[in-house]
Amino acid sequence: MAELSSNWKQLQAKIKAESTKTAAKRSADDSVDPRENGDAPRKKPKHTKGSGTPGKPGKPGKPGKPTPPAATKDSKTKPKPPMGNTQSSKIDPIPPKHGVAPSLAVWAADNDISPESIAEAYGLGLKGNSLLAADGPARVNEGLAPGVKVGKYVAIDCEMVGVGEGGHEDALARVSLVDFHGRQVYDSYVRPRERVVDWRTHVSGVGPKHMAKARSFEEVQAQVAELLKGAILVGHDVKHDLRALELDHPPRMIRDTAKFSGFRKYGHGPKPALRVLAREILGIEIQTGQHSSIEDARVSMLLFRKHKPAFDVEHAARYPDDDPKKKKKASKGGGNGKKKKKKH
Repeated sequence: MAELSSNWKQLQAKIKAESTKTAAKRSADDSVDPRENGDAPRKKPKHTKGSGTPGKPGKPGKPGKPTPPAATKDSKTKPKPPMGNTQSSKIDPIPPKHGVAPSLAVWAADNDISPESIAEAYGLGLKGNSLLAADGPARVNEGLAPGVKVGKYVAIDCEMVGVGEGGHEDALARVSLVDFHGRQVYDSYVRPRERVVDWRTHVSGVGPKHMAKARSFEEVQAQVAELLKGAILVGHDVKHDLRALELDHPPRMIRDTAKFSGFRKYGHGPKPALRVLAREILGIEIQTGQHSSIEDARVSMLLFRKHKPAFDVEHAARYPDDDPKKKKKASKGGGNGKKKKKKH
């Protein structure tokens, strides 16, 4: 019979070497599942009585000869490791739990996909409704949060009090902003510039006692305007908040949960209420008593995040010039527009 292949000889040599190790070492090694690292099971081959020298099997079918490792029970039931280069890198189909894989991040950048979208798609951000407690309880009237860095998205909500005849006109009394992950960015009470006729405390949560440390309208307006620069503004019926702040924001930079077509089925009028969307889509109850502008801003952001791809598609249909894919194609095919002259 022809000699065993070099691979079998190496395997036999390895088994023989393993048999010389101490019992403590074998115990430590046996605690590791050989399937985890692709090694063969570390068991000594069984020999029949009167067998010859281990490692030198004779012709098959003769009694008293040792059985090669390939004929053992374990080797028959366990699959062989795949052939090929065992040192080649494995590309994870999904990113690890605590961040985005570098290869995925590069791919996202090449395809104009934001880190927020990747985090949302793979659940790397806050899961479920934990966004509502992302930064703990609201730090009421804190003003600008220390060390805050507003990203691409920011959500807003305001509380109003009644001014004018009968108190039917709205005046800004509190404004709150949170970032994409629901972290508090800004919160402040605001002193109305007109006499308050109806504090609406049972709804707004604002009363005369809060005005002692409230900031002026002009100060709040300037701080909020700075935070909104270049950001995509998320909110529910955002036009009312901007009107109360006397600020403008580009319509193409607004994502309004009150106007999103995917939420229309939840409304019994021109637009669905935020508390209805929170109950029907998120399964949570809000605004059961006095409103919290921090909570309402977080709910708006969470609604946006859960349906961000649909928001993006609707926005691209409304503002096709903002489509990042089209922009990328235009930049690749761009240039100075001059045709090169053919050389004859």
